[in-house]
Amino acid sequence: MRRVLESPLYQLAALLALVAISDWLGRHTWLRQLGGALLVIVLAAVCVNIGLLPKHVAGGDGPPPVTQLVYDQIFASLAQVGIFWLLLAVSLREVLRSGWPLLGLFLLGSLGTAVGVVVGMWATGGAETFGNLHHALAGMFVGTYTGGSVNLQAIAVHYELPTGDPALYLGGVAVDNAATTLWMAVTVFLPRLWRRSTPIVATSAVDDVAEDTQSVHAIEIATLLAIGLAALCLSRWIASFVNGLPAVVVLTVIALVLAQFPRIQKLAGARVLGMVAVYVFLAVIGSLCDLTAIERIGDLALSLCAFVGITITVHGLFVFVPTKLFGWDPVAAAVASQANIGGATSALALARTLGRADLTLPAVLLGSVGLALGTFLGFSVAAMLG
Repeated sequence: MRRVLESPLYQLAALLALVAISDWLGRHTWLRQLGGALLVIVLAAVCVNIGLLPKHVAGGDGPPPVTQLVYDQIFASLAQVGIFWLLLAVSLREVLRSGWPLLGLFLLGSLGTAVGVVVGMWATGGAETFGNLHHALAGMFVGTYTGGSVNLQAIAVHYELPTGDPALYLGGVAVDNAATTLWMAVTVFLPRLWRRSTPIVATSAVDDVAEDTQSVHAIEIATLLAIGLAALCLSRWIASFVNGLPAVVVLTVIALVLAQFPRIQKLAGARVLGMVAVYVFLAVIGSLCDLTAIERIGDLALSLCAFVGITITVHGLFVFVPTKLFGWDPVAAAVASQANIGGATSALALARTLGRADLTLPAVLLGSVGLALGTFLGFSVAAMLG
């Protein structure tokens, strides 16, 4: 059985099956209220914890190299090309109309994350609880809940946390993955709780289904695959010449330029391919939610859960309390918050789950802003607490 689980073909088949099951449940059952994005994360988490999918945990006691390679390639390539395909139908006019408020909410959420980490570290005992590298742990979480896992790894490696305190590092990663999954659920449901009191502009469910069930031909699929893979290669090549420039930023620019050509916009199937790629990425996010990894770190798990819980709670207060008080768009607040906590791909999926296609590009752009801002904020907070 273990050899089957370690097979790349089995892993890809299982992930795609979860996407299909989640999409069906999200269209034809009462679970449609959860949305396909949350369903695929939850189903993948369940499969990992009952042994139907291999576990993927960063660090020394992680999975076999083949498993690591499959998941890493989905993170590094499939998610980015999925974003590219979804952006090919973006209206820049809609982006300009909705982008600036979203950026303000995102920056407010980033500030809330930094404050939450400081408060959480103080409340849980700081150095007494987490040891001499507590400031590195704080920086990791500021980075990951501003920009993403890239920022987390950059800060952790700088402070040599994976080798200096492996238990703290692995425990932090495990709790982070579980918390990210839970926050996805919060950002799906919270705007819906305000639906009666706050107007929410959204596309209808019928429109969303129509967009994701386009009639396509083989030539269109082949063209989209060729364009997407070529753009991914080109973006990485360009980014290699500019130190610190994320390839996803270049890829986004390429997508926006191509999207202005009518012939490209008329290609059917971009949304379908994009959503399949994004949902496979979200399934891998769910596979990171390994409950046994949290159990293995013993008493430290409780302190880490408290620290992360306080951090996310303060972040949420910074974003959603002003949204409620001033009557701002709750869906925009949820997408901005998800861009902080879960990253660009999760925020994009959330925007579509909540029926706001106009927020998909701003969500991706916020992820790029977070990549640039997360490391700076993370190192700043780590230096302050060190």
